[in-house]
Amino acid sequence: MFGGYEKNVSKQKDFWIEFFANRRDGGHRSSSEEFISMEAKEKLFHLDGGKTLLDFGCGAGELLIYYAPGYEKLVGVDFSASMLDEASKRVRERKCGNVSLIQADDKTVWDKLESSFDRITAAGVLQYLTLKEIDSFVFNASNYLNNGGKIVLFDILDPRLYPLWKIGLFSEDADIWKILRKIGFELKVILSASLNNRPKDILGFAHNPGTIKKVANKYGFETIFVQSMYYEYKYHAIISRISEAKPQ
Repeated sequence: MFGGYEKNVSKQKDFWIEFFANRRDGGHRSSSEEFISMEAKEKLFHLDGGKTLLDFGCGAGELLIYYAPGYEKLVGVDFSASMLDEASKRVRERKCGNVSLIQADDKTVWDKLESSFDRITAAGVLQYLTLKEIDSFVFNASNYLNNGGKIVLFDILDPRLYPLWKIGLFSEDADIWKILRKIGFELKVILSASLNNRPKDILGFAHNPGTIKKVANKYGFETIFVQSMYYEYKYHAIISRISEAKPQ
């Protein structure tokens, strides 16, 4: 049973690697600078200071360049070469001399880091990680976190709200017939994905806040959950250490 599950997850990972291979944008609700700026301000508020920051899954660097003025040193990480190419262009255009970029994934990044950080963040990333991978990420991140530091995980798909968003319940012009059509469309997508061995949802996995809290507690952290201001079906997890002792 577990062997089949692992094989299916592996296929989903391969799909997402291919999907992002040539992407050059981070998939924000709007690509306008005005929107990205507002989204970055919200995230900077929750990051709440620190001098050094690791942005895992930085994508094309849309948020990273807005984080840069508030930190002495930033490291952006992404597995997609095309995304990092765009991020590099943005960093050069904004003259962000305090930003460096690394190509890596959630397993390889840790061996490429040369220092620890006050803040470790990821936005819109957990949806592409299984619970086991999230557990590993939090554990590894905890060993690269300075005293008093925080792990801030942005834009996690909320399994309680995401299905309602997908069927259009939050739309301003929602009505019963549009919702029924949306439900029918989503069922077709799920069926097609199953027949073609693709992920049932292009946006990945939704994770309940309770499961994230259990992972954080396991490694001596406490967690505050905050609703996203700009994505009604997502939430943020602000993870701080209860005690300063690092897990062994």
